[in-house]
Amino acid sequence: MPANRLLGQASPYLLQHATNPVDWWPWSEEAFAEAGRRDVPVLVSVGYSSCHWCHVMAHESFEDPAVARALNSGFVAVKVDREERPDVDAVYMEALQLVSGGGGWPMTVVALPDGRPFWLGTYLPRARFLELLGGVAQAWRERREAIEQDAQRLTEAVRRGGGLPAPPAGPAVAATPSAGGGSGPVGLTATALLANRDHEWGGRAGAPKFPQPASLEVLARHWWASGDESARQAWSLALDAMSSGGIYDHLGGGFARYSTDRRWLVPHFEKMLYDNALLVRAYVQAWQLTGADRYRQVVEETVAYLLSAPVHLPEGTWAAAEDADSEGEEGRFYTWSRSEVLEVAGPDLADWYGVTEEGNWEGRNVLWRPDRGELARPAHLEVARAALADRRAGRPRPALDDKVVTEWNAMVIGSLSLAGRALGRPAWVDAAQAGAGALCRLLQRPDGRWLRSWRAGQPGPPAYAADHAWLVDGFTRLYEATGRTEWAGRACGAADDLLRLFADPQAPGFFTSGTDGETLVARIKDVYDGATPSANAAAAAALTRLAHLTGDDRYRRPADRLVDAMAPSMDRSPTAFSALALVADELHRAPTEVVAPGDHPELVGPAFTRYLPGAVVAWGEPTDWPIFEGRRGPGSVGRAYVCQGYHCELPVSAPGEVARLLGPSDGPWPGRS
Repeated sequence: MPANRLLGQASPYLLQHATNPVDWWPWSEEAFAEAGRRDVPVLVSVGYSSCHWCHVMAHESFEDPAVARALNSGFVAVKVDREERPDVDAVYMEALQLVSGGGGWPMTVVALPDGRPFWLGTYLPRARFLELLGGVAQAWRERREAIEQDAQRLTEAVRRGGGLPAPPAGPAVAATPSAGGGSGPVGLTATALLANRDHEWGGRAGAPKFPQPASLEVLARHWWASGDESARQAWSLALDAMSSGGIYDHLGGGFARYSTDRRWLVPHFEKMLYDNALLVRAYVQAWQLTGADRYRQVVEETVAYLLSAPVHLPEGTWAAAEDADSEGEEGRFYTWSRSEVLEVAGPDLADWYGVTEEGNWEGRNVLWRPDRGELARPAHLEVARAALADRRAGRPRPALDDKVVTEWNAMVIGSLSLAGRALGRPAWVDAAQAGAGALCRLLQRPDGRWLRSWRAGQPGPPAYAADHAWLVDGFTRLYEATGRTEWAGRACGAADDLLRLFADPQAPGFFTSGTDGETLVARIKDVYDGATPSANAAAAAALTRLAHLTGDDRYRRPADRLVDAMAPSMDRSPTAFSALALVADELHRAPTEVVAPGDHPELVGPAFTRYLPGAVVAWGEPTDWPIFEGRRGPGSVGRAYVCQGYHCELPVSAPGEVARLLGPSDGPWPGRS
């Protein structure tokens, strides 16, 4: 079949459609100019390579000759990889949510030749899609003026809704400091999460269920600060149910994107890099707070997945995702018949992972642990599990999206830095450094501008606010893990770019796209948490941490302004802003500082084995930051300085003394707020 204009694109998602009979265009000025020249609407199809329903719609509609004829004759068809172009996705998703109250992918958009949308939806079966194309073509001929009016009204609504939410009248609880009794942003959000929890299986009530690490940390921090036992129970229940369920890969480590049921049993089988990066942090925090071996096991197995082929790429970076489908079936790689498990691994392992003759999903078995929270495998079961993993390795593996996304790679760098230091695994920190070096080589232009993505030598578009936010976080955590000032400088550079390119000069918050980016029909601010924290919450969190470390108020002020502006919305819908609640808490919390000039990683080690919200670590060659003031001379080397609540203890020279000054190593610490 002849190729269309998508051939030669970097995106694996676009390449999946390069031989469709649809005459696809990549997102470009030329595509919209062509629509204007032909006087036809634009159909924009937005998805990503590991999206199951994107594949379904592709097979049903985009590979169909009749659909292709209708599209090619009456439209200019444009394909967009939402992971490569989050700015485009954000604008049209805002419009879709305005007209339907929901969203999802594949996203189908019909727009004027100038990009203003007038019809939006998600997956459409072939017959319904053909009806849509025919109806739009007829309306384009007969009711053009009404279409243009609809497009203008919707675009104006997107522009209004794409900023910060309008505040209601009255004082905002979310802007006030937390107290040990549970008030303030974290207490408010925890209360809302607890009111809507699944008491039996953890997480939010109902299905589907997404992991949402920020919400998990809200519960953890509320317990840590207040001793609220209900928060601890909800938090640990969700962690145990997820790691025991089928959403967790018991053979290869790592988590699938979400669970289709309330028991975390049957996943949507794609594995996304961002989920696994952030869940490493969630389980590190669980280990820090409890010392439980099962949480350490989940961290070790998930990191093993992240450091394994094919996800860990030869350049030292990480691939975006693995598909849900293989051999033409969803979940084929991950599911089992009982007879195959018995043949390879025996009845004990079959029982351990809840394998039955009838199966638990479409006649096959998703492996899970019926005894929730019991993950440590006896030696004979470990041998059997390894045999089953070897059998699975011989199966055709799901397709890999080997696009390198800056945002998600930076998440991994930060998570490996934290986990490696916390669990005493220096090889993980080395992998984080190697990944950071590769990002700097491959995804930063000679002029210093960061790129969103890279694949096989092909650069992607300029990076967005979320990319810069997570770069600040990743480089900051890498500095804390290594004591190398190179990474501190990188963190400050990314933060300066974030402020210069994305900060709104007239109002709080950060735009998704930069001042040097493409002009779309609207410029959006991402403020609501989704599968990952919002770009604004991520930016505020990273800047707050960097401000605590560097003492530079230029980094703190934008976070303060954002939290103040968003506080009324956080009061009104707290669970939509879990990540920002954590930032608000840290802005009001006096930071813990652990400083150890010189090459003495052992002296800062205790700061990593504890859950210490807002704590920062500085060691190695002293910088000119205030945190090193009075600690730069030869007499400071080999000594650790611990400050909490703006009170500094006398310097100590042994890790045990640092640990003593930092306080208990696990469990809640009421009153710390």
